[in-house]
Formats: sequence, C-alpha cells, structure tokens
Amino acid sequence: MPLDTIIRFENADIFIQDHLVLSDVNFQINKGEFLFLIGKVGSGKTSLIRTVNAEHPLMKGEGYVSEFSLHELKRRQIPFLRRKLGIVFQDFQLLTDRTITENLAFVLKATGWKEKTEIEKRISEVLERVGLATKGYKMTHQLSGGEQQRVVIARALLNDPEIILADEPTGNLDPETSQDIMGILTDISKNGRAVIMATHNYNLIEKYPARTLKCEDGKLI
Repeated sequence: MPLDTIIRFENADIFIQDHLVLSDVNFQINKGEFLFLIGKVGSGKTSLIRTVNAEHPLMKGEGYVSEFSLHELKRRQIPFLRRKLGIVFQDFQLLTDRTITENLAFVLKATGWKEKTEIEKRISEVLERVGLATKGYKMTHQLSGGEQQRVVIARALLNDPEIILADEPTGNLDPETSQDIMGILTDISKNGRAVIMATHNYNLIEKYPARTLKCEDGKLI
C-alpha cells in the first residue's frame, strides 16, 4: 500500500451475513483526508463502515486498513486493528450511570491503560480538544445532545487513532450543533487523521466540500 494511503479496497464485495450489499468496491483514502459517504438509508454506508472496523468480515476482494489486511485478518488481530480506529456513533452509546470522565476512563482501562495519572492526563487532553474541559464531572444526562456527541468524539480520540469512522454523527442534532461537530471533525482531519463520515445531510456536504463517495444500487460511486 502506498505510504500515504491508510485505507484501500480492491474489487471487494460487502456482505451482511449472506446478503450482498455492495459489489466491486474500489476506493482508497489517504492520511489526513476527509471523505463523505452518502446514500439512502439501507444503501450500504453502515455496512461498509462495519467492514472497515472488522465487525463484518470481508469475504471477497481485498481490503487494507493501516497495516492490516482485512481479507486475511485473524480474530486475534481485530483488537489491534480497532486501536487504529476511532468510532463516532449517531446514538452516542455512553454509559448513563457514570460521569463523562468515568466513561472515558472505562474505555482507556479496557484498552490496557493502567497508570492513573496517565489516564487522567489523556482524558483532560481529549476533553479540551472537543471544548469540554470543564464538564468531565457531569453525568451524561446533564449534557445537551451536542455535548454528548462531543464526548463521543473525545472517546474516539482516546487511543490516538489514525482513522475516525463517523456514522451519521449529526443525525440527531440541530443544524447549529451539527456545524460545531463538523468543525471538530474537519479539524481532526487537518491534524493528519483520515475521517470517513457517513451522512445523508446534503447541506453539510455543500458547506464543507470534500471528496464524496455514494452508495447506490449496490455500487460505490
């Protein structure tokens, strides 16, 4: 794979179990590139993202993510692949019985961080990065939808991933908050991380022009 390329798919078929969702998928993304993934609901956007993070196996064709080959991936390699990825979900998936800091500490401990001072330092860095430096003590329900999405982005950045996968990250947010989230995601790509954002919000695409791939009729265009 060329040095600057961080994701590459060649002649890949994307399946959910036995159902073919996208056929003959060919694309590549370079480090620091921002890419929109568009298409109707059910057109294959989420399936493609889930193939990139090895939730769905790649059955046919070739796929490369960082130094991993998806078509040859062993089960024991999946956790190492996922450390290269930060995932931003539409529905937040935060733990509601914990503070923001506790949510982030949970992820760090689960991925092998042990030192309390290192954990605290990393949490304060990512919260500052998303403009929530003073909100770590709050419970998730005390935050607005936009603030919760910022926490999700902070969580995605914890292990300093090379790639951010954002699946409809503004789907539940008002237009003004959506622009705030877009500002954070575009900044992240300017700092050298590749960002793939699945969306059906065409206003955002007009406002933040970037390379766009479309899932349509079982193909990636």
